Amino acid sequence: MTEQQRSEVRAALVAVFPTVAACIPFALILGQQATAKGLSPLEMLAMSSIVFAGSAQLLAVGLWTMPAPVPALALMALLINLRHTLMGASLQAKVAHFGRWRFVAAYVLTDESWALSERRALGAPLTRTFYFTVALSLFVCWQIASVTGTLIGAWLTHPETWGLDFAFPAIFIALALGFWKGARRTGPVLAASALTAVMVHTALPGAWYVIAGALAGIAAAVLTAPRSTTASLGAAS
Repeated sequence: MTEQQRSEVRAALVAVFPTVAACIPFALILGQQATAKGLSPLEMLAMSSIVFAGSAQLLAVGLWTMPAPVPALALMALLINLRHTLMGASLQAKVAHFGRWRFVAAYVLTDESWALSERRALGAPLTRTFYFTVALSLFVCWQIASVTGTLIGAWLTHPETWGLDFAFPAIFIALALGFWKGARRTGPVLAASALTAVMVHTALPGAWYVIAGALAGIAAAVLTAPRSTTASLGAAS
């Protein structure tokens, strides 16, 4: 490993540490709920390794019955994870130099690895070393903590008492604020996304609010972008 790669590893570990710390209680809650539905530690490990999507896994465990409602679970997971299409499109140009590794990068993509990678790309090129250090740190932590949750679930009967259920949303809010570019630039984007998500969540069942909020935020960003930026985007297209 070169000195540059070691530097990228160190930077990635520093950047991802708060997120890893926040994912532990979230994964423990997932494991606790899974064991309450009768899933074994091995089954929890399989789910976390194959799916690797916290919100989709929590939803699946919440809807889990025997026999499992596979079509309903698959549809809801698809709706929740459609946001990965937008995140992948956002990172596409930044990971193009990954070569075939970009397919592995897509597999371990999460909200948090996306946010940390985008923040990194604001100041420096996004390297494979940085991206995979962040993504795999989250991946390994998620497997260990979710399986641990199935083993100590009896002691996690009321996680909301300790605020553990809000740990992951809180850290992602903090990551999102790292993109703040002033009230005039970022304020309308956050407001449009939040208001649209709340309205759609109130009006429609399921996870449509996730996509609606994301699209509203994109629309607000385009409409409020400086004219020079908008003109350059139009010329590029």
